[in-house]
Amino acid sequence: MVFALSSTVLIGLVGGGIDYAHLATRRSQLQNAVDVGVLTGGGTLKLAASSIASVQGVTEQAIRNNAPPSPNQPFAVTVDVAPDKTSVSARVQESVKLAFGGFLGMSSRTIAVQAKASVVGRMRLCMLTLDPAAPGAFNLQKNAQVTANGCSLYSNSMNASGMVGGDSSMARADTICSAGGYVGARANFAPPPQAGCPTIADPLKGRANPNVGGCASLPFPFNLLPLTKIQTIDKDVTIDPGTYCYGLQIKKKAVVTMRPGIYVFKDGPLIVQDNATLSGEGVGLYFVGDKAGLLFDKKTTVSLTAPTTGEMAGLLMAEQTTVSNPIDPALGLVDDVTGLLLPPTPPPLGQSKPMRIYRIISNNARTMLGTIYLPAGRLVIDSDKPVADQSAYTVVVAQQVNLYEGPNLYLNANYDATSVPVPKGVGPLNGKLLITQ
Repeated sequence: MVFALSSTVLIGLVGGGIDYAHLATRRSQLQNAVDVGVLTGGGTLKLAASSIASVQGVTEQAIRNNAPPSPNQPFAVTVDVAPDKTSVSARVQESVKLAFGGFLGMSSRTIAVQAKASVVGRMRLCMLTLDPAAPGAFNLQKNAQVTANGCSLYSNSMNASGMVGGDSSMARADTICSAGGYVGARANFAPPPQAGCPTIADPLKGRANPNVGGCASLPFPFNLLPLTKIQTIDKDVTIDPGTYCYGLQIKKKAVVTMRPGIYVFKDGPLIVQDNATLSGEGVGLYFVGDKAGLLFDKKTTVSLTAPTTGEMAGLLMAEQTTVSNPIDPALGLVDDVTGLLLPPTPPPLGQSKPMRIYRIISNNARTMLGTIYLPAGRLVIDSDKPVADQSAYTVVVAQQVNLYEGPNLYLNANYDATSVPVPKGVGPLNGKLLITQ
C-alpha cells in the first residue's frame, strides 16, 4: 500500500527540520553569550570595590554584545548577583519566530538559557590609575606591554579614551576595567577591557606620611658639598636613610648601596644616570615638594625592595599628595658620556591636575619589589627591556601610568616568595571562577 503525503505536510516536515536547526543554532549562540556574560561579571566581582549594579551592568552588556538581538525579536535578560557578591547568574529568554511553524500550527518557540559563575577567592588590584577625567590615564604606546597575571588593571578616568592601547601594545590581566571607555583598535587587550566600571576610591589614601627631618649629609668625601643644591655622587659609596634636600644625583659609573630605611627627597629629584647603579633592600623612597620626582636613565642598573616593617612597610615609593608646579627631572640634564641633553619626558594625552614625573628608562630595572604609590604622580616607563620582572610582586597606584617604546612592566603576584607585605586595599589574591549552567 502506498501513502501519498500532501504537499502541506511535506513542506511542514522539511520546514520543521529547518526551523529546528535554526533553533539549535540560536540556542547555542545565546548559551555562549550567557556564559561569556557571567564570566565577565564574575571577573568584576573579584574586584574589592565592585558593586552589585556594576556587576549586573557589565554582565548584561557582555551578553548583548555576544548575541545581539534582532530589532523585531528582542530578548529578555535577567541578572542576579548574590548579596555577598560571591556569584552572578544570568537568564536569557527569547521568542523565536518559526519560518515554517505555521504549517504545524506553531508560529514561534521560546528559548531559555542560563548560567552561573561563582567566585572562589577574591581578586584585588595590581594597578589603579586615579585621574578622574583625563584621556590616556592608562596609556600604552608602540610596543609597550603590561603583564599582570592573577590580578586586575583599573582606570578611574571617566573619559571616553581613559584607557588607551596604541600601535602594537599589549595588556594582559585577569580583569581590565575602565570607568570611562577605551581606545585600542590595534592593541591586544586580554581580556578586552570592560567599559563603564565603577570608580574606585584611592585604597591607600590616609596612609601616614614619613617624617621629613633636617637635611642629611652624604658620607666623606661627598659631605664636603654644599647642602644648598642637589647632592651628586660619582663614585662607589654606601648611604644612610635621611632627608636629602634638593634631591640626589648618581652618575658616571658610581655604585651606590642604600642601607635599610626611609629616604626622603625634598625639593629635588632622585636621578640615576649614565652607567650608575643603585640598589637597596628594605628601603622606602618618599618624595616631597614641586621639584621632587625620579629618573632612572637607560644604561643604569636599579634593584630596590620595600621595607618589611615601619611606616612605609610594603611601600617602595610614596609621595606628598599635593603638588602645584612640578618640574620634569630630565629638564636640563646632560649625559656625561655624550655631552647631550637628555630628551624631555613625553607629555601626557591629558591631565586633570599637575603631576610629578617618575620616569624609568632603565633597561636593567628588574627588581622593583613592593607598592608604588603616587597619588599626585605620573609613572612613565619608556625602556626597551622588562621592568620589575624579577620582583616577587609589584603594585602600582598612581594618578597616571604611561608606557612608551617597548617595555614590559611585570606586576607579579608571588607573595609567598617575599616577606615584604602588601598594603591593605591593594594587591591580588588568587581567585577562580566556576561556571554552571
